[in-house]
Amino acid sequence: MWTLAELAPLLGATVGASPDFVVARPVPHDSDDPRGLAFCTGPRSVREAARHGVGALIVPPGLEVGRPCLYAEQPRAAFARFLALCRRPLPLRPGVHPTAVVDPGAEVAPGASVGPYAVVERGARIGAGARIFPFCYVGEDCVVGQDTVLYPHVVLYQDVHVGARCVVHAHAVLGADGFGFAWDGTRQVKIEHVGAVRIGDDVEIGAGTAIDRATSGTTTVASGVKVDNLVQIGHNAEVGAHSLVCGQAGIAGSAVVGRRVTMAGQSAVADHVTVGDEVTLAARAVASRDIDEPVVHYGFPARPDGLRISAALAELPRLRDRIRELERLLAE
Repeated sequence: MWTLAELAPLLGATVGASPDFVVARPVPHDSDDPRGLAFCTGPRSVREAARHGVGALIVPPGLEVGRPCLYAEQPRAAFARFLALCRRPLPLRPGVHPTAVVDPGAEVAPGASVGPYAVVERGARIGAGARIFPFCYVGEDCVVGQDTVLYPHVVLYQDVHVGARCVVHAHAVLGADGFGFAWDGTRQVKIEHVGAVRIGDDVEIGAGTAIDRATSGTTTVASGVKVDNLVQIGHNAEVGAHSLVCGQAGIAGSAVVGRRVTMAGQSAVADHVTVGDEVTLAARAVASRDIDEPVVHYGFPARPDGLRISAALAELPRLRDRIRELERLLAE
């Protein structure tokens, strides 16, 4: 618990009223928690908060709220700092747990943690400050960078290099075989995948995501990329620095996604297609051909005027009726 006076310097805020008021946890602005702290960005959300019993608010300077508050130029950013203060890390003891299986040919740096029942295979290297949670599997010749976190049940097959300060959430699988088969006239013959996966620094990979190893060469996710839950990144794909890939999106084999690209939920990039820097693919958009324009693309196929086309489709029944009426008048 914190008083507002204690929180203000930690959040980059100033106390507006009731400096001794005590808050215990972050809450939405429509909460009735008397010890909750929420944020409002303007009069509308303040009016919504007024209908509820939230204990205190973070608001822009000059906004009257009629309850204990903090003032911040950017209330959302101040609230994000409060969220960080309230975060409870999952417990993991330092060092290698007695039940972990670490091959003698692996290297675990001082200061790293390897949790219960985790497996670290021959040739793997775990960097200083890395945290390997229970039941993870780190395969042969994999690298886990300094201060990187692998949450429970993460699997790194072989030759997977994860950079520094990365976060890989539970049940993500890095380095599984790509989806490659060839018809020989009687059956689908598996194409072996013997390449690698390279993840840059400061990458976050969501729960249940799969990033496949390359057929040969490397599947690459550059530094600063943020990948949501349940995302598929195919073999030999490349994702440029600081891009965002949202939930259930898919990047097919050998596709190239540029820098600072945003892929919204359930969007996709077809195999061997290149999406240029700073492109946005709207929800469910499919890049079936190369895209260069750094604007929002929507639809299947994804195109910059896709939203206008979709809006026009709603007018088709009315336009059809007008055409039929005009045809009738012409016939008369």
